[in-house]
Amino acid sequence: MKAVDKPGKNGALMPVEAALARLLEMAGGAPITADEELPLAQVQGRVLAQDLVATLDLPPWPNSAMDGYALRVADWTGQALPVSQKVFAGQAPEPLLPGTCARIFTGAPVPAGADCVEMQENAQVQDDGRVSFSQALHSGQNIRPQGQETTVGEVVLNAGTRLGPIEQGLAATLGNARLRVVRRARVAVLSTGDELIEPGLPLGPGQIYNSNRVLLCSWLQRLGCEVVDAGILPDDLATTRRRLAELGDVDLILSTGGVSVGEADFLGVALREEGELALWKLAIKPGKPLTCGHFRGVPVIGLPGNPASTLVTFALLARPYLLRRMGVQAVEPLKFPVPAGFAWPKPGNRREYLRARLEQGRAIIYRNQSSGVLRSAAWAEGLVEVMEGSTLVEGDWVNFIPLSEMLG
Repeated sequence: MKAVDKPGKNGALMPVEAALARLLEMAGGAPITADEELPLAQVQGRVLAQDLVATLDLPPWPNSAMDGYALRVADWTGQALPVSQKVFAGQAPEPLLPGTCARIFTGAPVPAGADCVEMQENAQVQDDGRVSFSQALHSGQNIRPQGQETTVGEVVLNAGTRLGPIEQGLAATLGNARLRVVRRARVAVLSTGDELIEPGLPLGPGQIYNSNRVLLCSWLQRLGCEVVDAGILPDDLATTRRRLAELGDVDLILSTGGVSVGEADFLGVALREEGELALWKLAIKPGKPLTCGHFRGVPVIGLPGNPASTLVTFALLARPYLLRRMGVQAVEPLKFPVPAGFAWPKPGNRREYLRARLEQGRAIIYRNQSSGVLRSAAWAEGLVEVMEGSTLVEGDWVNFIPLSEMLG
């Protein structure tokens, strides 16, 4: 299918919001629907395939929130009460004898007939073993009621939830040893350029080490994807077509380099000639020459080759696309306003994402914001968003996006 005119063609730059909306629309039209059941210990980073519904109340019975004494408030008129039983966590208590209290420990079931637990710090044990209380008591005090956290039939986690340690712990509290999760997205990663060589090999004239491959493969694994390492493509159109055709069994082909307008940029040519070009040339810096389309029906996202451009465009555009393919709805990273600790006197026509960190509550940017400087991202804690046409003075508010929001 030949390319059709979209925003971003014919010299126009597609705004970031429009590009993200288009990518998410494409992702929503091609969801990964297959799932698998895995042991709870193996679902870290995966996406829940079906709602997790509570099959029991949590807690399953009223239990004590304190070490102390369980009693019936109506039985206490200020006098000391004898202790009729001890109740430890994991035990089933006897009903509370009228006119008595029960020694009870945190998490233990509250005996039937008791409606209050007084903490041990407010109780005094008399010489004869009876217990007196010095504070006013009220019904329900220090008792976790049955179903306080969940009730039977309640949806506890929605399908599409990304599973982390907290979600795994919650599933365990409901007795789940296994969960159904969405199949991993299968992503082929390839780099383009005769100048690239893998780390560990000697550099030849004009060659550089390929950092994008390891960056993206590691990042994709953290997102719960299955990575197909497709290696480095030479600057050759016929080879590009052949290698793309060999990757017909993946969910996404993710490339770096070869997507601008140079004579050796063959990915866009291949998409135009044998596929569909959905968008290219974005109003973003770094990362303008991002390309997205299909090659013989397989989605392709071509990221710019400069390392910082690769990082920014993957974080803000390719990552949300992949998460949406796997059923996640909340795919955009958290951003929050902070005061700028720098000035930005010259407005640009593209939205800029500056590598930055927070110092004393202000965003400080790395001294060199070149798209080829990956060290800036290693130094940074996040990205500062500078809107199109904007200038800044120190103290102006800017959006800060933590890298921790995007790397996992």
